[in-house]
Amino acid sequence: MTIVVVIPAFNEAKLIGRCLAAVKAAQAVWDARGWTCQIVVCDNNSTDGTAEIARQAGALVVREPENQIARARNRGAAAASGDWLLFVDADSFPSAELFDDLARAIESGRYLGGGSNVRLDFTPRGVWLWEQGWNWLSRLLRWAPGSFLFCEASAFREVGGFNEELYVAEEIDLSRRLKRLARQRGQRLVILHRHPLITSARKLDLYSRGEWGRFFLECLRRPSGFKRDRAACPIWYDGRR
Repeated sequence: MTIVVVIPAFNEAKLIGRCLAAVKAAQAVWDARGWTCQIVVCDNNSTDGTAEIARQAGALVVREPENQIARARNRGAAAASGDWLLFVDADSFPSAELFDDLARAIESGRYLGGGSNVRLDFTPRGVWLWEQGWNWLSRLLRWAPGSFLFCEASAFREVGGFNEELYVAEEIDLSRRLKRLARQRGQRLVILHRHPLITSARKLDLYSRGEWGRFFLECLRRPSGFKRDRAACPIWYDGRR
């Protein structure tokens, strides 16, 4: 069994080292099973030391020149050679316990893929309810977060990977297509919840309430169109770190 961890990264020099260290420490539970782990970092046109940090950590580094998370994930997956794909964001830090839960899900044979509940590394007042609300919705609808999404590599290719017309919510779109394929195969998606993924809450500090408010107003004003408009998603694409 080979699992390929794909990490898209745009100007992530501050956190990519910590992410890679967490992945390498956690993969010990896969090593104990005799599984192989490959780490692919897709440098999404970074202007800092992201790519060099990843190379020094032993990751295979590929490059996607257009700044778009869907393209970066697809480019990383295209360079992978394994049985399963696991997409982890560069500002997230998986644990050995979470990797063990993932391995148990794969071993069961019941699941085509899935994701994990998330826990922010700090939760300002009012954000805890948002975090819990997303986790509840994720488990109810089996929507995998982009920060931790896994599936069989063959299934990923069969459904066409991430939709490169989308600049946000591409993980929800992929989850829906994977669910349809899973039903056809007599399987399902699972959202792991015993050991949530720890992910950075830095955007809550980097962007003001006004900026967040304008983004959510745009979501309400154009519920379908904003996802295809890069300019409407500056919180993901303006490069603030």
